[in-house]
Amino acid sequence: METRMIPDQSKDNPRFLDTSTEPLPIKRMYPYFSKLKLFLGALAFSFFAKGFSGSYMNSMSTQIERRFEIPSSIVGLIDGSFELGNLMVMILVSYLGPKVHRPRVIAVGCLIMSFGAFLSVMPHFLMGRYNYERIPLTEDNSSTSLSACSLALPLYHPTFNSMEMTRELKNSGCEKVASSYLWMFVMMGNLLRGIGEAPIMPLGVSYVDDFAKEENSAFYIGAIRSSGMVGPTLGFLLGSFCANLWVDIGVVDLESLTINPKDIRWVGAWWLGLVICAAVNFLASLPFWFLPYSLPKEGEERNFKKLSESSITIQEDHCNIEPTNQPQLKFSEAVKDFLPTLKKLLGNPVFLVYLLLTVLQYNSMVGLITFETKFMEQQFNISVSRAIFLIGVILLPITILGMFLGGFIIKKFKLHITGMAKFASATFITAYLLSFLYFACDCEVLQVAGLTVSYSGVKQSSILKNNLIASCNSNCSCVLNQWDPVCGDNGITYMTACFAGCKSSIGTGKNMVFHNCSCVQGQGPETGNFSAILGQCQREKCTKTFPYFLALLSMCALFLALGATPAYMIMFRSVSPELKSFAVGIEALCGRILGGLPAPIYFGALIDQTCLKWGTKKCGGSGSCRVYDTKAFRNVYLGLTAGLRTGCCCLYITLSILIIKRFRPESKEVIDLKNTKVPSKNGSTNVIKKETFPCSKASDANDETCM
Repeated sequence: METRMIPDQSKDNPRFLDTSTEPLPIKRMYPYFSKLKLFLGALAFSFFAKGFSGSYMNSMSTQIERRFEIPSSIVGLIDGSFELGNLMVMILVSYLGPKVHRPRVIAVGCLIMSFGAFLSVMPHFLMGRYNYERIPLTEDNSSTSLSACSLALPLYHPTFNSMEMTRELKNSGCEKVASSYLWMFVMMGNLLRGIGEAPIMPLGVSYVDDFAKEENSAFYIGAIRSSGMVGPTLGFLLGSFCANLWVDIGVVDLESLTINPKDIRWVGAWWLGLVICAAVNFLASLPFWFLPYSLPKEGEERNFKKLSESSITIQEDHCNIEPTNQPQLKFSEAVKDFLPTLKKLLGNPVFLVYLLLTVLQYNSMVGLITFETKFMEQQFNISVSRAIFLIGVILLPITILGMFLGGFIIKKFKLHITGMAKFASATFITAYLLSFLYFACDCEVLQVAGLTVSYSGVKQSSILKNNLIASCNSNCSCVLNQWDPVCGDNGITYMTACFAGCKSSIGTGKNMVFHNCSCVQGQGPETGNFSAILGQCQREKCTKTFPYFLALLSMCALFLALGATPAYMIMFRSVSPELKSFAVGIEALCGRILGGLPAPIYFGALIDQTCLKWGTKKCGGSGSCRVYDTKAFRNVYLGLTAGLRTGCCCLYITLSILIIKRFRPESKEVIDLKNTKVPSKNGSTNVIKKETFPCSKASDANDETCM
């Protein structure tokens, strides 16, 4: 009879069973446990999806710059549009976080990211085929070879008058193309990606922190952020693969191309990876539709079996009703409480210093990441696809390892908030000091006749445009604004074969070799060859320096990643529980509006100032940069980063001092505010002093002490 009554009790009380049967309660409690794990898995995959698409877009910035023939400052604007999208909704999403269905809001965000990726692909199908810049060759009557040096004036020669130029442009269909700004589709798509990504971080992290154990919260968040770093790794690998594919793959005969992926005019299949990113973001949205508004606190359901059957029945009825009675959000009340809540949050000096620190870190990291591949290409003479590949397989795995170890160290040693601050400060300052060794990785400027060196091979700091014409090519009628470089036997790069004075050639496509180059002959008559090949000359010293730079970059990435999770947890441990979601949103918002949005723009604008030779669009006007002053580029790029990190070091020291003073050393263990119930007016003042967290709601008297 007893065995027959147990199923009846389980039917009447499906959640809480009689304590005489041990296995059944564990079986019934498994769904509660699995839902938290399911959310952790779904959130990790959404972190993967946003990191996957974000890193792919960053890796394709150079390809987009070349395809749309835009300067680096416009590329920075496109990259900053993502941060602008975050700005539009981040503060609202974060403030309303606990009052809305957080999993479903995250699901909607993932769908918006998917649509934004699809929108960014549209220009590829609206534009025609990509025609890279190259010089016209004339056929020699005496042979089948082609000559770059010709007395015939090519199209768009500088001596053409403006009326004739306008007529030629109209006849070639350039009037319509010149007035189009299809790169704005990419910017709008990136804007939508920013809007869609906004709820993932504040709502997802606060959801985990609300329903996970205190001792597991930091580990879960660190594990989620670490697993999310797999997305950027694969995103960069996909970017490396697509950068090696020609943009019009399947349409153009690749054998007819005269350039390779190392050429600065090469454009990869930037659009292909965006289609994959859109599909991944769509899949990331699916699990969140099936997750509840709230979950039981992790571990609390295990104590239910110790309660009596009568009390269990009462609690069961309450638990059955509670998930369905979601709080009714009144927009007017939310807006009314916004400013007092913001004032209370910013009145916390620890959080305020942390916020300033976040802004400077955003500036340094966003500027560094946006132009990292361009810096590697220009500084160390490697292709963009190889630079992207190395970032994906070396730097990002090291970053993942560092972030995971940072979360593990917090859990293993149960670091107090003061310990987190000291650890984060020590790791950042170490990386900061190591970064000064970047300046030792020197590389010579590309020797371009008429730009960085004279035709006699003498280095010059600045050369005017009219120095492009020398006695060896004065009768070749070369076009000044073209870039189709060749490398002479003397190790000097010439803007075109025409400027090298080449009068014959053999071979086709990438294997074309120019001969009888008068300017090369003037450099080295003892060689007797006087030939030139397609492409820029290689810089051997730069290639040899690159492994040392990569090793140094990996060490800095490891130290920065080690302190990332402890530094992030400082924010959670320094604000009251009802402000956690809002604090995450304010932190991300300020970082993006004051760091992520302006950093790529002013980084790109300053990098543009180091350009020595701009490309020319098909229909006239300046395109993307062809040659940079690599020394000036290095000083601007690394100097800006070092200056921003100097400010970060000062703020890290200030933050550590504030935390040590505010959180008493005699408090052996800080009580986490997330385990503290929303205090009432009858709350004990002793408990509040024991917690020592500033601006936590406890009593009216205690609120007055928040500054």
